[in-house]
Amino acid sequence: MTDCIFYGGKGGVGKTTCAAATGLSLAAAERETLVVSTDPAHSLADSLEAEIGPEPTELEGALEAVDGADSDPAGGLWAVEVDPETRNERYEKLTRALAADLRSAGISLSDAEVERLFATGAPAGSDEIAALDLLVEYVDAGEWDTVVFDTAPTGHTLRLFDMPDVMGVALETAHSLRGQAKRIGNAARTAVFGPMSMMTGTSDEDESLAAFRDRLERARDLLVDPERTEFRVVLVPESMAIAETERLVERLRETGVPVERLVVNRVLEDPHDGCPRCRSRRDRHEERLAEIRTAFPDLAVATLPALEGEVQGRESLAAIARRLPD
Repeated sequence: MTDCIFYGGKGGVGKTTCAAATGLSLAAAERETLVVSTDPAHSLADSLEAEIGPEPTELEGALEAVDGADSDPAGGLWAVEVDPETRNERYEKLTRALAADLRSAGISLSDAEVERLFATGAPAGSDEIAALDLLVEYVDAGEWDTVVFDTAPTGHTLRLFDMPDVMGVALETAHSLRGQAKRIGNAARTAVFGPMSMMTGTSDEDESLAAFRDRLERARDLLVDPERTEFRVVLVPESMAIAETERLVERLRETGVPVERLVVNRVLEDPHDGCPRCRSRRDRHEERLAEIRTAFPDLAVATLPALEGEVQGRESLAAIARRLPD
């Protein structure tokens, strides 16, 4: 059974770093692990110093920098960056299936009209639809023990978790319209051709649309299953970040998504000697950490140190991994 870990939070707080480091740690613990970036501003390839494309790619030698990793570990690390083209293809496939389904019921929607829907790119929400579709695909593949998601910033993340409900309503509405039109069309055909007009099978488009609706329902089930899914919120020790995290956690809990842990990144722990500004910053960070623990008494809190420069490369990620839970 495949487990899921989501890292969410506002942009620029270190979600990609946490996702990549967690992937390394899990793989070193002999779990087949896939790290997925659904953030349009990809940086996963830079973090892992690897060539990563729109299909899952196994990273050779990824665990060499991790302390305690077996020289020939049973687990492997895979990564994928879901690019705009992949997201567009996923959404367009759904739209074409819906258009064909409606045409079969007598509601006209031509190929040219479908093409115009994508003339200026995929519409808002297509990223989230693709992410949910891929979530189910990766989990159902059965190739990985854990799938770690580096999600988009907070606004995108909230839409991602709303999407099953939103799309469920949209698909049910389309299905209802289709049913009404089909009943009218069937009545007309029966009047003209008799009972033989009803001897037709289910189209591939019908099956595709139903399958997509089923995948959305499966995605929803996965997202709210505490036995299989954990959402970890990443933030920095700043007042605005704490307020935004409170809103995100509240929203996730309203939708039933299990949140168990916060990761506070860029905490100054060892100020330079003779640097009053550094000591003041450390004191401020300690105050913010106390605020975080007070605001979220039921959540575990992990802290990551402020490091000079960007966290890039597997050795740097391995150091972060040691501070994160598996």
